[in-house]
Amino acid sequence: MKQDQVKDYYGQTLQNSTDLKTDACCTQAAPPLHIRKALGDVHDDVASRYYGCGIVIPSELEGLKILDLGSGAGRDVFALAKLVGPNGSVTGVDMTAEQLDIARKYEPWHAEKFGYESPNTRFLEGYLEKLDELDLEPESFDLIISNCVINLCTDKLAVFRAAHSLLKPGGELYFSDVYADRRVPEHLINDPILYGECLSGALYWNDFISMAKSANFIDPRICEYRPLSILHPQIQDMLAPIKFASVTARLMKLNGMDAACEDYGQAVIYKGGAQGMERIFELDTEHKIEAGRVFPVCRNTLKMLTQTRFSRFFDVLGNGDTHLGPFPGCAPVNVFSVEPSQSVPSQATMTSCC
Repeated sequence: MKQDQVKDYYGQTLQNSTDLKTDACCTQAAPPLHIRKALGDVHDDVASRYYGCGIVIPSELEGLKILDLGSGAGRDVFALAKLVGPNGSVTGVDMTAEQLDIARKYEPWHAEKFGYESPNTRFLEGYLEKLDELDLEPESFDLIISNCVINLCTDKLAVFRAAHSLLKPGGELYFSDVYADRRVPEHLINDPILYGECLSGALYWNDFISMAKSANFIDPRICEYRPLSILHPQIQDMLAPIKFASVTARLMKLNGMDAACEDYGQAVIYKGGAQGMERIFELDTEHKIEAGRVFPVCRNTLKMLTQTRFSRFFDVLGNGDTHLGPFPGCAPVNVFSVEPSQSVPSQATMTSCC
């Protein structure tokens, strides 16, 4: 059973991140200073068991209620616990008892480190495919994160649907995961090491887009991406010619979203001040909005900026009464061919307005 294989791999085989055979479950990006400080306050015993593939800590977290899907030993949970402050809370869900034992052991330590009277964290044991069986209230979370875990799930659509159900209106699923440029053959999916290394369970990119939309996340957005390197020669031979990429995406729970980018003659002006993005607000790779500059946007982007926790940072120009057709200049992103150091996307398998 896949779930038992994953439990064994992350509970018994891997003792810390140095045991990994590929860079799929690794993070190369340098986060903003306030996030680096929060991560630096995580206990070493927790941090050494980090297997994520991205930075899943977005901006403006004070007071939020957050859920971490596949929280492991709790590195991201504890960093977020500091950033949400004593009035926020973070819940971690994982199916690996060994990882949860470590996370729970250090809850009091982190509460004391952050100066809280009691922990603002909790950890639940369970399967991401069965979130409805856990003590999680529908439409109760402002933000859901996941760090290189959904690819390990056997029913990924169930996870996306549950996430949508658990989010408040205007909330978001902000997560990193591994994707393939084609559907992975069954014989590779059945390999326990390739599956545990977050590779053979990777979704085909186009299947991910379809799945996200099916779960009512109509307009997925890419925040960061990098092609993956396979470090182990034998694994490299087994997987060739499949390409893999690590992608951080945000899926927002918003009503009335358009299927494509539509132009209603509207623009925003970023007032500045969002934490870590004081001068330039980055919604995704296509939308880097300089403070004070008039920035035309499609209707979907407008909703993402004004019907979410970011609304106080934006002024809106235009009443949106007239549809002007498709938003001009939409640029798709090929997450598999762009060099890791580049931030400008090329060809598209996923569209967003720019």
